[in-house]
Amino acid sequence: MLKKLFLIMSLLVLPALADTTEEINHLINYVKTSKCSYIRDGKTYTGSEGAKHITAKYDYYKDKINTAEDFIRLSATKSILLGTKYYIECPGSPKVESKKWLLEELKKFRSK
Repeated sequence: MLKKLFLIMSLLVLPALADTTEEINHLINYVKTSKCSYIRDGKTYTGSEGAKHITAKYDYYKDKINTAEDFIRLSATKSILLGTKYYIECPGSPKVESKKWLLEELKKFRSK
């Protein structure tokens, strides 16, 4: 009986994990391929450099990340050392907090 329950629970959880991984990979790629600047600790980086940084943080926090929102909160919104927020600045647009920018993209991705 316990084996059946475990199997059923596993089958329910696996699609959610796949969706979360797909969402996180999409967000990392979105940062990487954007023409926007990634600003952290007062310094400006390319999208590719920003993606590399948040990927490293994702690898560090992976055990604490269960959702794309966890990924954004732990890996892509602020400096753990300085506590300063990360920002995104896209050509022709005002600078915005990376959290807001990524949550907006996540919402668009989920609606597809």
